[in-house]
Amino acid sequence: MAEALFNYLSNGTIQAYSAGTKPASYVDHAVIGAMQEIGIDISAQRPKMLTPEMIDDADKVITMGCGIEAVCPATFVPTEDWELEDPEGQPIEKVREIRERIEEKVKNLIEGIQLNQ
Repeated sequence: MAEALFNYLSNGTIQAYSAGTKPASYVDHAVIGAMQEIGIDISAQRPKMLTPEMIDDADKVITMGCGIEAVCPATFVPTEDWELEDPEGQPIEKVREIRERIEEKVKNLIEGIQLNQ
């Protein structure tokens, strides 16, 4: 959700990539539905494994609740944890709440990046 929201809301001026240390094999159907409700189609997306190259190419790493030190790889890139629940297996109402929190955080992140450019 964060990758899609970031890339949509930044209008292509800056780009985000999403990957995980333990990615699922598919995108949860409730997540796809919640994103379709706001006009963003992620049905063709697939979870990706985080690679050292992705971290090396990043200006900033955002984690979604894994705790930076707990399972996320060490990095010299500024890292921030958003402490979000995993939407997988959640009812659509909960997925919507998570989507709204992500959208708010993404908007703040984009604003901060644009102010520093």
